[in-house]
Amino acid sequence: MASVLIIDDEPNIRRMVGALLGSEGYDVREAAGGAEGIAKARDADPDVVLLDLMMPGELDGLSTLARLRELSPDVPVVMMSGRAGLADAVKATKLGAANFLEKPLTPEGVLLALAAALELRRARQEARALRADLGLTTEMIGDDPSMRALREMIARVAPTDARVLVTGESGTGKELVASAIHFGSARSNKPFVRVNCAAIPRDLVESEMFGHEKGSFTGATERRIGRFELAHTGTLFLDEVGDLGPEAQAKLLRAIEAREIERVGGGKPIRVDVRIIAATNKDLARCVNDGTFREDLYFRLNVIPIVLPPLRDRPGDIPALVRQFSALHRARTGRALPMWTDEAMQVLSRHRWPGNVRELANIVERLAILHAGQIVNADQVREVLPADREGGPTRAPLPDPVALDRPLTETLDEFERAVIVRALSSAGGNVAEAARRLKTDRPNLYRRMKRLGVTEGGSGSHGSSGGGSSAGHRNT
Repeated sequence: MASVLIIDDEPNIRRMVGALLGSEGYDVREAAGGAEGIAKARDADPDVVLLDLMMPGELDGLSTLARLRELSPDVPVVMMSGRAGLADAVKATKLGAANFLEKPLTPEGVLLALAAALELRRARQEARALRADLGLTTEMIGDDPSMRALREMIARVAPTDARVLVTGESGTGKELVASAIHFGSARSNKPFVRVNCAAIPRDLVESEMFGHEKGSFTGATERRIGRFELAHTGTLFLDEVGDLGPEAQAKLLRAIEAREIERVGGGKPIRVDVRIIAATNKDLARCVNDGTFREDLYFRLNVIPIVLPPLRDRPGDIPALVRQFSALHRARTGRALPMWTDEAMQVLSRHRWPGNVRELANIVERLAILHAGQIVNADQVREVLPADREGGPTRAPLPDPVALDRPLTETLDEFERAVIVRALSSAGGNVAEAARRLKTDRPNLYRRMKRLGVTEGGSGSHGSSGGGSSAGHRNT
């Protein structure tokens, strides 16, 4: 049974709306003013709040709305008023109101608004549960001084709308930081949209970012809404922004400065309200000096810089991270937790972790699968660590490129696939590091991985060219 809290200073409104909702099976509570409503919301945790805009006393409707959003961000609030103007409706919407009903109320209008609000409440709860299942929480694990300073910085920055540039090696948790900033802000119930700039083909960046109109270019069979529009009123996370080309950088700068975009093939500017959080593992200041990144865009993005420490600089946090990743694996699969010996933890703590926290998560998951409910010792850890770091098993040899009994294309694809898999394995699944070892850029390596069916974990199909599953594009 869904619960509804009615906050209105008019007894007749509370009585009539309460009777309507009671007859529909709702659990109804009432409050005659803002302060009483806040107290009852704190005690009862309602599923939906019906809130009058014009109320006497210290807390009017908008002030009460702001307090409710702080108290229970996931609870939808439906505003009611008979004297509200457009400006009041806009203010209420900006403060997070889910809907706005004009008095005199109608039974149909009230019930439809509540049904929509409850659907929104369920969607928010499911999204939160899904993020937890996927490990996309905003919790920063670790008691190292650098992590305490990071948590303090996020707490200060999140409530603002300032643009943030998150830097650090691949796998240090840049997306986790961006997520924590978003969900700690007033935009927490608005969209959080991620763009992997390194994974977008150069000729599709504009369409991906700003969208396109039907027929604007070959293959544009329908209108597409870009990431900026999808993130409207929320947060846009530009992952690996340092990989954008010069033309894309110019268009991004214009969108940030003008706060408007144009779809490809569209002639009408579209206003957008987005908070920008960018991330990269490149030294953008050096890229500016090298002429590969625009200085004006760098200054626009780097309002609040946040630098993430590599995992090797905080080895004391590794045991806590191992326990966290083990628990996440158990929550996803239901398999029993492994038990880690002190020697196993010492081996993990001595590893250099070129792939940082993401590499550690992959290793923990692999060991949790192989040794569910069992004791994991140091030798078993060494077996799954890269050979050039902890003396693991010898890597498989590359295939013989001279194979005259198969088509040339198939033979070359197999050899290329094996080279990429070996590079990824040596780099601990770190795509950026693998690209450096192969002396190529990351977008090119992503394209080759996708074509050959190689995942970031270093596995791949062995079919013909283009076979296998698409490569993942996680790269924080």
